[in-house]
Amino acid sequence: MTRAIVTGCAGFIGSHLTERLLAERWEVLGVDAFTPYYGRADKEANLAGFRDAPGFTLVEADLAASELEPLVQGADVVFHLAAQPGVRASFGEGFAQYTHDNLIATQRVFEAAKATGCPRVVWASSSSVYGDAAEPPCREDVTPTRPRSPYGMTKRACEDLAAIYAGDGLELVGLRYFTVYGPRQRPDMAMRRLCEALLGGTPFPLYGDGSQSRDFTHVSDAVDATLRAALAEAPAPVYNIGGGHEATLAEVITTLEDLAGRAAVLDRHPVQRGDVRRTSADTARARADLGWTPSVGLRDGLFSALEWVRETRALAALDATALAA
Repeated sequence: MTRAIVTGCAGFIGSHLTERLLAERWEVLGVDAFTPYYGRADKEANLAGFRDAPGFTLVEADLAASELEPLVQGADVVFHLAAQPGVRASFGEGFAQYTHDNLIATQRVFEAAKATGCPRVVWASSSSVYGDAAEPPCREDVTPTRPRSPYGMTKRACEDLAAIYAGDGLELVGLRYFTVYGPRQRPDMAMRRLCEALLGGTPFPLYGDGSQSRDFTHVSDAVDATLRAALAEAPAPVYNIGGGHEATLAEVITTLEDLAGRAAVLDRHPVQRGDVRRTSADTARARADLGWTPSVGLRDGLFSALEWVRETRALAALDATALAA
C-alpha cells in the first residue's frame, strides 16, 4: 500500500485530497494544526467523512515546532498543503503568523523529507506569486513573479526554498493553484461568502466594482492535478494549476444569482490592498507532463459550491432545532 503524508488534511484542498487518496486505497497520515484562522468546527466537519476510515490516521501538530522526522519516515510522498492562507490578513502584525506557518513550516517539512529519504514532496504554492502579471496568461518560466502581498511573498520564498532543497537532491513539485473553489471552501473566501449571502438573504461585501477576474479551478480538478504530480515520472519543479475558466466577479455573482433564483444584496467597498486585477494560467506544462485536463465547468462548479452551502446550512438548522428541543 502506498503511504502518504497530507499536511493541512483538515483544510479545504487537503480534506478533498485525503478523501481521494483513501478512495484509491492509499494509507494516509494526516497532519493538521487546527490553527484559529477559521473555526475548528469547519475543519472537523471536513474530516467527518473519513476520520474513522481504514488507512487514515490523524496527528494534530504544528509543523513549525513538532518533531517531523518520525511522521515522515517511510512515506512514499508528502503532500504539503498546510499554510496560513489569505491575502489581507498577511499585512501588518499578522505577517508573523505567515512566516511561522508558511516559511518555517515548509522549510522544516523539506528538512524532514530530506533526512528520511522521502522520494517526493508535492507542495502548494499559489498564483499569488505572479501578482498583477503584465501579459497574462502566466507561464511558469516566462512570467515574472512579483507578489503584491506578504502572503504571496511567503509563497514565492517557499519556491526559493524548494529550489535550494532540490539542488540538495530532494525531489519537489510545486503547484501554483489558481483560485480553487467548491465544497468545503473556507468561510472567509468570496465564493462561499457569496453563496451564504444569497441563501441567507444577507449582504455580500463586494470589494471593487466586480470587474476583477480570476482563473477559477474546481477543487476536484486541483486534487486530480495534485495526485498526478505525485505519480508523474519526471515532473518539473513547478506547475500552474488553473481551471481555464476565467471570469469576472460580476459574472460569478450573476451566475450564482441565476442558480439560487434570487438577487444578491451587494455591500460595496473599495478595493483591498494586495488584491490583483486579473489571474490567468497557461497550463500547457501540466497538460503535457501530468496528462492533466480540468473537467469541471464553471457553472457546474458553482452549482456544487452553492448546493454544499445549502446542505451545510440545513444541517446547522437541524442541529439548532435539536438543541432547542
